[in-house]
Amino acid sequence: MSKNRLWANPWFLLLVTAGWLAGLLATAYFVADRPVTTVILVRHAEKNIEPNNPNPTLTPAGQERAQTLVRMLGESGITAIYATQYLRTQGTASPLADRLGLKVNQLDARNVEELVRQIKSNHLGGVVFVAGHSNSVPAVISALGGGTRPEIPEQEYDNMFIVTVQRFRPTRVVKLKYGEPISPAPQTSK
Repeated sequence: MSKNRLWANPWFLLLVTAGWLAGLLATAYFVADRPVTTVILVRHAEKNIEPNNPNPTLTPAGQERAQTLVRMLGESGITAIYATQYLRTQGTASPLADRLGLKVNQLDARNVEELVRQIKSNHLGGVVFVAGHSNSVPAVISALGGGTRPEIPEQEYDNMFIVTVQRFRPTRVVKLKYGEPISPAPQTSK
């Protein structure tokens, strides 16, 4: 078949047009504006040490740290807030939720997979705040694609992790400190 007759064939023209359109759509899919989801994670603020109470509340220092979150994140564009079922995470997240007029979505502390599923399916392109625990915060970061992180030491309450999740790009994690610095344990002299 000659070159001119090939272009006159309607099936050939349809095939070329379909191929061109598929290529254009694929390019648009990969180049188009990709929603960025930002997840801000903190361990709950300072808790009361009550050996016989598995659900302690925040200390005055913890309440002040929660207020620091209000000052820091009150205008950050947060669209959803999550905390576990414990009073210490609820107390950390509630002042910020009140400031923003949002509810605190409560999830079981052991169900990291459900939290990550909700973030990815319900908050694509949003900014999500999560108050968790020394073991769950690193687990959430890992589940979001941010790599492996060690558990947060028991006496550290001032870590903030900002996790940026973007399609077709590596997840980025920024670790910050916020609020009053944690004083090191007093040294005993020998």
